Amino acid sequence: PAVDTAGWDCVAAPPWAVNRAISAQPHPQLSSMSPAERRALLLVLALGVAGHLIRAGGGDSPPPAATLFDPATDGDPLAHRDLARALAAPLGANERIDVNRATAAELGRLPGVGPALAGRIVADRQQRGAFGGIVALDRVSGIGPATLARLAPHLSFGGAPADSWKGPTDTLLSLNQATATDLERLPGVGARRAGQIVAFRDTAGPFRDASDLHRVPGLPAAVADRLAPLVRVP
Repeated sequence: PAVDTAGWDCVAAPPWAVNRAISAQPHPQLSSMSPAERRALLLVLALGVAGHLIRAGGGDSPPPAATLFDPATDGDPLAHRDLARALAAPLGANERIDVNRATAAELGRLPGVGPALAGRIVADRQQRGAFGGIVALDRVSGIGPATLARLAPHLSFGGAPADSWKGPTDTLLSLNQATATDLERLPGVGARRAGQIVAFRDTAGPFRDASDLHRVPGLPAAVADRLAPLVRVP
């Protein structure tokens, strides 16, 4: 007898049985189906059988709960919460961040320092060594005089407070006493520019003000502006 697919129990019958029955007994409706339609029908039947087997094997027990936080491997969740709050809190009035020890997350608490700049500070420290003071931070890309002036009150270096940006003059380099080697250490000044500064001083006389750096032949105005807060006269 012909197979009546309308009465076929697709949930209980395995796909191979359905396929065999369909192949053995031609059906008017099936014979008019394209190969793609037949494959789609078999796929639907197979999915029905798979769902039946899953329900039969799993019983009524609920699926296992997902573990989002495991104290055994992730630590104390309260400690994580407290750390997150501490890193999000603004700096206190007298609170300082040790640039030579702080993580990128801790440096991110500094005003105007985002994750990218904090990451560059840590990367520079790891590659080139600890920062000797506030002026040394200028070697990090993205930090200029304005940023240094903003950060100085909030920084320390190995436990020692950062030099005040407008503090005692002995923390700044004397333009009229510095040697070419001293000047080379300033940001943006190499051996050639240091020589130009010394040559100008020898021919034109002592500097009267840091703004005289703009008069040095071959010294870009941007470099002169960058050096002005780092030097003193006399």
